[in-house]
Amino acid sequence: MTLVVIGDALLDRDLDGHAGRLAPDAPVPVVDGVQERPRPGGAGLAAVLAAASGTDVELVCAIGGDPAGRTLRTLLEAAGVRVHDVGLRGTTPEKVRVRAGDRPLVRLDHGDGRVAPGTPLPTSARRAIADASGVLVADYGRGLTGLAAVCAALTVVPPDTPLVWDPHPRGAEPVPGARLVTPNEGEAAAFARDTDAENRVAAEAGGAAEAAGPVGRASGHASRAARVRAAEAHGRALAARWRAVAVAVTLGPQGAVLVCGDAPPLAVPSAATAGDPCGAGDCFAATAAVRLAAGALPSEAVVAAVEAAGAFVAAGGASGAARRGFGPAVPRPSGALALAARVRAAGGTVVATGGCFDLLHAGHVHTLEAARSFGDCLIVCLNGDESVRRLKGPDRPLVPEADRAAVLAGLRCVDAVAIFDEDDPREILRALRPHLWVKGGDYAASELPEAGELAGWGGRALTVPYLAGRSTSALVGAARTEAA
Repeated sequence: MTLVVIGDALLDRDLDGHAGRLAPDAPVPVVDGVQERPRPGGAGLAAVLAAASGTDVELVCAIGGDPAGRTLRTLLEAAGVRVHDVGLRGTTPEKVRVRAGDRPLVRLDHGDGRVAPGTPLPTSARRAIADASGVLVADYGRGLTGLAAVCAALTVVPPDTPLVWDPHPRGAEPVPGARLVTPNEGEAAAFARDTDAENRVAAEAGGAAEAAGPVGRASGHASRAARVRAAEAHGRALAARWRAVAVAVTLGPQGAVLVCGDAPPLAVPSAATAGDPCGAGDCFAATAAVRLAAGALPSEAVVAAVEAAGAFVAAGGASGAARRGFGPAVPRPSGALALAARVRAAGGTVVATGGCFDLLHAGHVHTLEAARSFGDCLIVCLNGDESVRRLKGPDRPLVPEADRAAVLAGLRCVDAVAIFDEDDPREILRALRPHLWVKGGDYAASELPEAGELAGWGGRALTVPYLAGRSTSALVGAARTEAA
């Protein structure tokens, strides 16, 4: 299976250091110990992420002959991406982020390169597009996707070859017949109106607000339900206008909304935790394109893309991907570990509690709410199915671990769930290193077997009053009596 990515490749560079003081001549941070980390950006990032999934990837792009272009080409080829260079007029675009403690301080853009109108496609590029299992257009508004030669090559792609188009406010509109178009929330709103220059600039601002997360412009002024309704309306208008099979409007940390024909909209929530959103859109588009090329339905591709983008953000975004060699993102169970690390780094208090939570009842909720009141996050360490079976007997658990975790995660007082398979939580506690371990019961905290483990990093155990008369065993007994 071969995926062809068409679009504007950029060179991204992170200058990572640490800032602990202000400059004496201006109220700006001084960044010390800077390390430079170059990586492909734009369509180049989408290509290397697709290649990291094991897919053969060919990239049709334009790269300059300057040092930045040579670095970009080397990075792409090292990632296993075959490059078809159209030729760039000017210098290779660069985006440089200066960061301290993994937080961006400023972005510096360089390079004026654009693709000259009328530029032809190399024969190798035309042949790659014609023979592809799937095509992804990753537009970054530098002129490549507007070439007549690109449009001509895409219009003759066989109908059974899925075409995914990730649009840009300053780029070309998708060719008719795309299997999936993936605008973000701001882009979709602007594209659904008249596409004059003013609206396209607004779309860029909307995309930046989306990337900012739940405190961004769009999410700060509308409920999720209202955003889903707007995304559906914009998606349907764009699907008709572009004659696309499906449109997925991405909503940043709130997932995506897919419209496809006359079917009801599919709202796909994201389980993403906070993280670096840089490159999340490229991860979404690349994942969707790979899944469609492998034969998935648009709905299946979008569900996979939302999950992949959420894991990508939680694992540090494009910077994290570059550090681990663009391999798979950190799996979702590490979300609890990442949350604990972030809260500690911010000077907050990490609280953990644990148990089987088989048939959640009011006593459980009382304990969880009490535990959450002692700190800035609550992580529930949940006994896995085998652990519960060893502790409670062969007829337990009544509810499988995935369902128990989902119910717990749905409580407002719970910030994360970490499933463990051992008979006690000491190993997961060593990984989480909470400040407080809270249990409900009438025994002394010193009697908890975890208390000695907690002392190793300065943590301590607490107990809170248990709500009398509530227990899973009592519920099971009552149910069996009623059934008899």
